[in-house]
This record gives sequence, structure tokens and C-alpha cells, in this order.
Amino acid sequence: MIRRAPLLAVRAAVLSVLAGLFLAATSPAHATGYRYWSFWDRAGTSWTYATQGPSTAVPSDGDVQGFRFAVSEDSSDATKPRGTASFTTICAHTPAQAGRKRVALVIDFGTAADAPSGERPPARRDACAVVDRAATTAEALAAVAKPLRYSTNALLCAISGYPRTGCGEAVTGAKKPASAEKKHDDGPSLGLWAGAAAVLVLAAAATWQARRRRDA
Repeated sequence: MIRRAPLLAVRAAVLSVLAGLFLAATSPAHATGYRYWSFWDRAGTSWTYATQGPSTAVPSDGDVQGFRFAVSEDSSDATKPRGTASFTTICAHTPAQAGRKRVALVIDFGTAADAPSGERPPARRDACAVVDRAATTAEALAAVAKPLRYSTNALLCAISGYPRTGCGEAVTGAKKPASAEKKHDDGPSLGLWAGAAAVLVLAAAATWQARRRRDA
């Protein structure tokens, strides 16, 4: 009599293990992120993460700077402001004033996915701030987007009152950037193939044993 039950059980186990290996290789990695306002400089149409905070950065007349509220792990993972309006467009209806400067600000409140529980992000908006020549970005922002809220460590927590609470809090389950998830561009990792090969060897051994018992 042919004993098929053990062989079928082995095959089912092999398929289960292979499926688990595939899911482990293709599922996105997650880590802890932070919900905060990031600060950006723009040259042409390209955004660059600012190297100074808004309270120390001193923009020049005609500069475009941006703020984006989102969940990210660090500066390399931060989400850029949306919108491509130029300084000329943003400040088109704001005439120049002697002894003062104009700074174009792009304020992106982010998406509902990044919003704190119970809050809805306002619509993204552009603003042209007219401030003293020596004014910082924080002062330019205060001129067009009050109320602002800061932490005791001078971290920008809210623009135009958004969000109502919280400041740079940790958010578990934040998705890692694609560069961190995909370490190999040429297919599944060596570890995945090694694991699959080991499973197939065990399956072949189990099949051989089952055939020996059947022929005995």
C-alpha cells in the first residue's frame, strides 16, 4: 500500500516555508518615525533640507523656503513640501519696500495619513512675508502664519495652530525609505535563496524516505 499522507504533509510544509520566506523578503520594513515640521530651502524647482533651523537661518530677499508636516525617520527620509510656485508668483501682489525684504514661504500641512489623531491638516498655502533685512526665517513665518508654537528646546511644533498638540513625538510603524528596504537591486537576497535551497534538500530527503518505505 502506498503511504501518501506523510509525503503530502511534507509537500505542504515545504510550500508553507517557501511562502514565509517570500513574504519575509518582500514585506516592507518598518521602524519608529517622528511627526514634525521639517524646514527646506529651494533653488529653482529643487528642495534641499535646510542646514540651519528657522530661528537661526537668515534668508535673502527673493528666497523661497518651505515647511512640511509629516512623519519621517530622519532628514534623509523627510517628505518635501509640495508646490512649485516661484518667488515671482508667490510675491506677485506684494510690492517691494525700501529697507525690507520679501521671502516666499511654502507651508505644506501634510496629508491626513500623517495628521495626529482627531486632526485634519489645513490646505497647503503659499505666503509672501515682508520683514526687516536682518530677520530670520522664523520671524518671516511669524509675519504670515501665526500662531506658532515652539517647544522648550525651540523646536517648531505648530504653524497656524496646526497641530493643536504634540511636538516631534515618536510614531511606531513608520515605513522605512525604499533605499533601506531594497538592499539588492538584482532580485531576492542570497539568504532567501539559501533558505529555499535548504528546504528543498529536506523535502527531497523526505520524499526519498517515503519511496523507500513504499517499495519495502
